[in-house]
Amino acid sequence: MIPFTQFIVDAFDKNAPHLPGSENSYISALRKKAIDVFAERGFPSKKMETWRHRPMDQHVAEKYAFQFAPDSFIPVEKIFKCKIDNIGTNTFALLNGWYSYQHSPLTIFPNGMIVGSLLAAFEQFPELVKTHLAQTDLQKTDPLVAMNQALFTDGLFIYVPENIHVEQPIQMINLATSKEQLLIQSRNLIVLDKNASLSLIHCNDSVHDGKSFTNNVTEVSLNENATMNYYKMENKDPDSLLIDHVIVDEKSHATFLSNATTFNAGYVRNMLTVNLNEPFADAKLYGLYLVDKKQYVDNQVSVNHNATDCTSKQLYKGVVDDEAVANFNGHILVAQDAQRTTAFQTNRNITLTDEARIMTKPFLEIYADDVQCSHGATVGQLNDDALFYLRSRGICERNARVLLLYAFANEIVDYIEIESLRHRLTDMVKKRISGELTHCDQCVLHCSDPKEIIFNIDVSKI
Repeated sequence: MIPFTQFIVDAFDKNAPHLPGSENSYISALRKKAIDVFAERGFPSKKMETWRHRPMDQHVAEKYAFQFAPDSFIPVEKIFKCKIDNIGTNTFALLNGWYSYQHSPLTIFPNGMIVGSLLAAFEQFPELVKTHLAQTDLQKTDPLVAMNQALFTDGLFIYVPENIHVEQPIQMINLATSKEQLLIQSRNLIVLDKNASLSLIHCNDSVHDGKSFTNNVTEVSLNENATMNYYKMENKDPDSLLIDHVIVDEKSHATFLSNATTFNAGYVRNMLTVNLNEPFADAKLYGLYLVDKKQYVDNQVSVNHNATDCTSKQLYKGVVDDEAVANFNGHILVAQDAQRTTAFQTNRNITLTDEARIMTKPFLEIYADDVQCSHGATVGQLNDDALFYLRSRGICERNARVLLLYAFANEIVDYIEIESLRHRLTDMVKKRISGELTHCDQCVLHCSDPKEIIFNIDVSKI
């Protein structure tokens, strides 16, 4: 057993009586089952195929602190200024793995929608939570899902009743606010009943630079004809570790759209698994990662076509500068009885330096014979002919590069259906590319420089 695996097992044994929900036999049983699986499988190492490029055991600290009780309530706007603001969302916050609230841990809306603490939801609506919580086979998922199930603190619970279409998007802000070296593990559960719809914006961010380790799991259950649009933004400090799992189960005619953008990363790994379990389920998965310096981002995307007549589309794009590293591993599985499957997968990347590295592995595993499937991956540099064309129109080389990068990246942003969010992300992509990926010393904007720019104008010369 490697040292960090032993540390987690010892932490569980020591703190099991103090873990949230430990007084409930059902939750305790889930935790005990998970720690046994984790101890058996171990912490990820280079011996595991999906972790061989940059295994976690080389990056974690020897020990982390745990926060088994929430902080006193502080309005999130007092400690954090969200960069994706003024988009008309209903905002809820998780601070260091705990749902933050002032009055009640659960909010029940007039239309029957429930939003709040996962632990509180389990106490008040146990059968609803039991039906959907931790339904994944731990032996078939990443071992960090088991680690989360063993030691999760709290998380966000969302339930949308049958035939309810939530017009106002919900924004979940997941913050690391502690200056301690924390291991943060939240468990989120989103359930949409028949014919329900919801848009969820998920932001991962930090208040202080530090060596925190965040290992989140979000489970999504979509009933018949349910529709969910899921937008995720990540902007982490260079020393942080962020592992984010999203596991989606879809029934017939359900639709799941995901659009994830990574602006800054220390070590970020996004694992998205979509199970199309009944006929005519659909998944549209988009991703954009913009990394530089020594940042690392890893996208692991799996779509399991388990039923007939299902469709899926994947399009991920990346821009990698300096000595940054990006990895994409896409897997489409078409089961033997999943006839008339349509599945497409594309990964496109641009490197800006010789030191930048990209690994990409699109993969199809097909056991049915009546399918339409394709996959492809590209890694290259900016097109010289396009650069020459822009420069021949009087645009300098730096600005020409920025324009081409923006056009490349903005295709992903264009798939966002919330207009206000799409405009905000468009601006952020422009700033990210202009300010850090292709920083121009002559540019008066200096997007990466927070100092105010002052123009001193001598009126007498006018």
